[in-house]
Amino acid sequence: MTDGNTYIDLEQCALEGGHQPSATRFRVRIDDERYRIDDPKPTGRQLIALTDQKPVDAYLIFLVLRGGGFEEIRLDEIVDLTRPGAERFLTFESSASYRFEIDGQRIEWGAKLITGLKLKQIAGVDPATYALWREVRGGDDLPVSNDQLIDLSEEGLERFFTVIEQTTAGDVISGGALPRRDQHYLKSGTVEFLEVRDGDQVGLVLKDFALPDGGFDTEATDILILMPAGYPDAPPDMFYCHPWLRLKSSGALPKCADVPQNFSNLTWQRWSRHNTQWRPGKDGIWTMIKRVERALQEVV
Repeated sequence: MTDGNTYIDLEQCALEGGHQPSATRFRVRIDDERYRIDDPKPTGRQLIALTDQKPVDAYLIFLVLRGGGFEEIRLDEIVDLTRPGAERFLTFESSASYRFEIDGQRIEWGAKLITGLKLKQIAGVDPATYALWREVRGGDDLPVSNDQLIDLSEEGLERFFTVIEQTTAGDVISGGALPRRDQHYLKSGTVEFLEVRDGDQVGLVLKDFALPDGGFDTEATDILILMPAGYPDAPPDMFYCHPWLRLKSSGALPKCADVPQNFSNLTWQRWSRHNTQWRPGKDGIWTMIKRVERALQEVV
């Protein structure tokens, strides 16, 4: 795409699957603005100068890599705008500081923007196997993709958590109770919950848990999560539904969801879904809820 048949819009050109190796005039995106530049190989200093942020030495500039990573560009470093991948840049005040929380850990970050991929890297998880979620107080948590940009300058402390994306079918159970962090997370959400004791077992019941549209023979069910002794260092394993769920398409019970479990005078439907990659000190009830959501989605 050109501007006045002269300036190549680098970001739009990349979206259309091409680049212009012989071009000399470009429109380059820095932060949320596009700037014209007549030099195909500017320095980091030149790029910052386009934004009129002064003094230039008080700012840092990063190339936003495809997939969500960052690459710092030194002030005297040359950037080849004719090569694929050099389309978008972010500037930060070198003295700026922003706070967020991920998997319960408070982090200081020197820029107001951060990508989903960088958050996963800070959390120390494999970006390919872990999903990232942004906590929304009083609402539904939001998934964050690797290349999504998050503005940390918004009011309030941003909280994120990571959850492994796979579940597997199998067998097991136990009994424990909810720590303060879990209670805080649950009370900030929209799902009604109860802590129920039956003998030496403690269960968390999520009331009227919404189900995937059109997947089951009912729109909502109660979800029971049995808390093991030693929780949160020891992970919950399976989950249970009441009323029992059948697939709307066939009327059949879902795979590995056909065994009854008695708890608190009710017969629950046991969903045998397991995950051995629990991280003590990082994972909590939010991790288990996301596993439940994913397991329900997978069978629809």
